Amino acid sequence: MGHGHGHGHMGPTAAAAHTGRLVVVLLLTVGVLVVEVIGAALSGSLALLADAGHMAADAAGIALALFAVWMAGKPASARRTFGYQRAEILAAAINAVVLLALSLYILYEAVRRFADPEPVGGTVMLAAATAGLVANAIGLWLLRPGQAESLNLRGAYLEVLGDLLASVAVIVAAIVIALTGWTTADPIVSVVIALLIVPRSWSLLREAVEILLEAVPRGVDLEEVRRHLLETPGVIDVHDLHAWTITSGLPVMSAHVVVVDGLLVDGSFGPVLDRLHECLAGHFDVEHSTLQLEPAGHADHEGARHR
Repeated sequence: MGHGHGHGHMGPTAAAAHTGRLVVVLLLTVGVLVVEVIGAALSGSLALLADAGHMAADAAGIALALFAVWMAGKPASARRTFGYQRAEILAAAINAVVLLALSLYILYEAVRRFADPEPVGGTVMLAAATAGLVANAIGLWLLRPGQAESLNLRGAYLEVLGDLLASVAVIVAAIVIALTGWTTADPIVSVVIALLIVPRSWSLLREAVEILLEAVPRGVDLEEVRRHLLETPGVIDVHDLHAWTITSGLPVMSAHVVVVDGLLVDGSFGPVLDRLHECLAGHFDVEHSTLQLEPAGHADHEGARHR
């Protein structure tokens, strides 16, 4: 039997290239957090306090994302053969859980204020929310290039996007309160903020869990992969085909490939193995693959196996 391993190695994660942008966004987020906490204390606004809580979760999430990037950059070892790159996915999952918990708290507090309204200072609320809007817009612009490349960065991007939308809602509520004195606008906006957080957080959590459960990467059809491999001259069957994701942008595959006996007898399987790896890299963007070449009938000796 011949055993082949993908020629590529696990390189830097997609998020690593955007570390500097994450640092700037973290500083902006902490700055806005301080402004909104002070503004909420002075104005008595629940919406502003909710947005400040959201910013606190974002700051913790972005700091966690930076920690995950650092961890993912640590080299592989005999114990952790893929290094720490899965840490980015754990960070994304934690971010999503924190955001979901925060949205539930906001909803609870909003319902309480509907029953027992509290006075709100619209002018201070407006000033703090405007500062948040500007900072969030800058943060969104900084993270936009990397959010399509990394699930970890996408988590940070979605958090900042939620903050920006929340800031817009708080500004609207502040204007209404300043002009009309209708303080019920404050808990209404709080509910809107919570409802903006939930679907994005749930989507992020679901995608992170899929990766942690080693589901087949989105967009990869294993039957199509099998068909492409079977088109390689000398290949007569493919089984035990698996595909999963280590971290964002790093899919991997493994398979048992049955080849004609002559290739294994005369040792000419090298070019076939190269073509198989080139097929996976070229058609499916899988740079790391492990392929076991075996003669016909060998599968009968493998015991329990998967498709």
